[in-house]
Amino acid sequence: MPKSSALRVRDASGWTMFIFGVLAFLLGLLGLLKPELTLSMLGFQVIERAQRPATDYTIVFIMSASMASFNMGIYYVLAALNDVRKFYKWTVPFRGVTFVVFTTIVLLNIAPPRFIGVGIWELTGAVATGLALYFESRRDKTQGV
Repeated sequence: MPKSSALRVRDASGWTMFIFGVLAFLLGLLGLLKPELTLSMLGFQVIERAQRPATDYTIVFIMSASMASFNMGIYYVLAALNDVRKFYKWTVPFRGVTFVVFTTIVLLNIAPPRFIGVGIWELTGAVATGLALYFESRRDKTQGV
């Protein structure tokens, strides 16, 4: 029998990381290719590039954040395919912090209400990964792993 590839998603926590990674990658790619669409999806007013003053760096900022999302997506996918569980554990509290920060800026009326979706997405991912890690840890203890 041929040996299966070492690169594979092995469990529920890995799938939470893999799915989040693919979504982050795709949304990052979208923001790089169509930053105005990203602004619109997040609930920000979209102004034509020709109407923006030379000192308006909104598009540059969105593209920079999108590059970070693109890269982060790759990190998450690679972590999932290599079963880097320590990385999974590190993401849970930091994604919780991201939820708090993004929700706070919406509540302070700094960002539009639709932007809360980013915070909810982060919290949902953190909870899903955290729960998967918890139940996998309990399973491993009962199986003597």
